[in-house]
Parts: sequence; C-alpha cells; structure tokens
Amino acid sequence: MNWSLTILLANIGSTLFLVGLIWMVQIVHYPLFDDVGEQNYVSYQQRHQCNITYVVGPMMLIELVTAIMLIWYPIEGVNKSLVYVGISLVILIWLSTAFIQVPCHEKLVKGFDPVAYKWLVNSNWIRTIAWTARGALVTWMLVRVLSK
Repeated sequence: MNWSLTILLANIGSTLFLVGLIWMVQIVHYPLFDDVGEQNYVSYQQRHQCNITYVVGPMMLIELVTAIMLIWYPIEGVNKSLVYVGISLVILIWLSTAFIQVPCHEKLVKGFDPVAYKWLVNSNWIRTIAWTARGALVTWMLVRVLSK
C-alpha cells in the first residue's frame, strides 16, 4: 500500500470538504444569523455551536493530522516546501478558529451582539481565504502526483 498517496488523498478530501463548507458558512449561514430574531437567537446559536462541531471537528482533525503526516510520508514530485505552506495554512485556520471565531460564538450564545456578529462574519474571511488557498495547494499537489 502506498501510504504517502493514501495520506495525500485523505488530506485532499478533508481540505476540499472544508473549502466547500467554509464558503457555504461565509456566504449563506453566517449572514442569516441576524435574521433569526431575538426570541429564538440563543437556542439557535447553541444548536449551531453543537451541531457544526460534529461536521467540522472530525474533518479539521483529519486535515491537521494528514497535513503533518505528509512531512514523514513525502509525496514523489511534490516539493516539501508546499507541505510546509499547507501546514502553515492549517495552523492559521486553527488559530483563527480558536482565538477569533470561537470567542465570537461564545459571546453570541449569550444573545445577539451586533459587534460580535459583525466581527465573526468579517474575521471569518481569514479562514475562508486560507482554506481556499489550501484547496488550491492540495489540488496542485495532486496534479503533480498525477503528472509524474
């Protein structure tokens, strides 16, 4: 079994899943938060936080672990610097999630806060752009593998 290719494919699959998800969240889901209404907002935000974790959490872990594993299981035809760029983007996404988006959600779970909401939507572009860049990067890695 070719572990390098298996790891790369798992990394590509998780990353591209997350690229699609983050664009849906950025363009569709987050903008709808301000339309929920005060009466239902807290329960809506609680359900969002709980449910989104089941979707995002496993994929983010798979992406992180496989991105790191690519250091020890190099892909023939893929420059190692691309692997490090990919890991750097994952780290940026995790840091943004932990230090910006999660605290915004923690504020919003107590009730709608227009400042926290605006910061959540605007700062989420960090993750949207980083995941899009990762998507392009892992796609390029696959092209390199397939063209050898």
